Amino acid sequence: MNPPDARQVRRRFLALHGLRWLPVGLLIPVTILLMQERGLSLTQIGLAVAVQGLIVLALELPTGGLADALGRRPVLLVAATVNLASLALLVVADSFALLVTVWALQGVFRALDSGPLESWYVDATLAADPDAAYEKGLGQGGTVLGLGIAAGALLSGGLVALGPVGPVSALTTPVLAAVVLQVAYLVALSLLLVEARPAAGTGALRASVAEAPRMVGRAFGLLRRSRVLLALVAVELFWGFGMVTFENLLPVRLAEVVGDADRAAAILGPGSTVAWLASAGGAALTPLLMRWLGAAPAAVLLRVVQGVTVVGMGLFAGPVGVLVAYFACYAVHGASNPLHMGLLHRQVDGPYRTSVISLNSMVAMPAASAGGVLLGLVADRVGVSVAMLVGAVVLAAAAPLYLPAWRAGRGAPSPAATGPASVAAETAGSARPAGGVPTQSASEGSAPSPGGVPAQSADDVPAPLSRGGVPS
Repeated sequence: MNPPDARQVRRRFLALHGLRWLPVGLLIPVTILLMQERGLSLTQIGLAVAVQGLIVLALELPTGGLADALGRRPVLLVAATVNLASLALLVVADSFALLVTVWALQGVFRALDSGPLESWYVDATLAADPDAAYEKGLGQGGTVLGLGIAAGALLSGGLVALGPVGPVSALTTPVLAAVVLQVAYLVALSLLLVEARPAAGTGALRASVAEAPRMVGRAFGLLRRSRVLLALVAVELFWGFGMVTFENLLPVRLAEVVGDADRAAAILGPGSTVAWLASAGGAALTPLLMRWLGAAPAAVLLRVVQGVTVVGMGLFAGPVGVLVAYFACYAVHGASNPLHMGLLHRQVDGPYRTSVISLNSMVAMPAASAGGVLLGLVADRVGVSVAMLVGAVVLAAAAPLYLPAWRAGRGAPSPAATGPASVAAETAGSARPAGGVPTQSASEGSAPSPGGVPAQSADDVPAPLSRGGVPS
């Protein structure tokens, strides 16, 4: 079978991306309210969700290296299977211990899932056409993500509005629907994602696992050597913490304003649909923002604006005001993700791509866990509105971290990063064409080192690495 051309790769990426996020749309309006229905306080919910972040912290980099070494397809198939098990358990989980298990499985899923699909898209596009502009697909991916979650949220609200079905509560029915959609995604992955595997067999798996500690050292070595990359990854610390406000606290805030959890969930279904349509619209505007302002300046502005929208969610007294601020927040979120991921991709070469995306995600998830615990504690003690204001400040505080990328884009050399040209010079010994795709697969006699990176020590990693996202 001939490999897909660049257009086919983009279509498959967008189809898989949409199916990946459709079940998430079903869950967003109901997950926190469902855990409250099953007896958990906001502090307990924060602790349960924190388990996900800790597992992501432990597994993110090794699984990124595993995807680079063994191939993105097998890792994504395992990830989708783990997510299916997590969702099936969520249907019946009725205790703190079981819900902790649900979030632990989610941590494994997110560590495996973070990066391989996007990395496959970028590298497969460049393999088909070294001059292809993959940013267009990343922006379209943000739009598809928004549309997928919007459709899922609309369906979720409709299912909740129908009320309980036999012994299944109204808040549980969207979880059952998510299980069905996850099965469909698993089948689509097996059919649509085609790749030339960089390695295969149990020997490659053992070697990749053994290489994991060195991969961790290399990844942090990249941050040490590139001020731009370090600042971009640091954005995720603030972003992950602050996202708790509109992912976890917004349903509680709406229930507080409306006065009833089931009614809030029913409102939040179509409300989330509008929010994610706004996110899709924001992602679609990314090319305009890049032309008008540039990627880094636009990213700076959007971090501040998102903080302002969260302030609105926390302070407006009626449901209409809260929802309007929520919609604005997601429009900004949709525009921010492609900008951030585009800047990140520009800082990494092909063999490192999944590992650096994993590093970016690695810091976001523990930050979200910390935000869930701390903001949940603040919400329990002094109110949801105060917790949202704290999160808003943290979101806006990330804006200056885009300044190194802004300076680099204007041609002012950063002290620790000299741009993509030096990467090409320093990695000239690695035989790969434009885009960082290896010139031969393992089956053709190449011997890629475990973890998908050149066989060199952490200190030999090139200093500057040349290089769209998402809700948790």
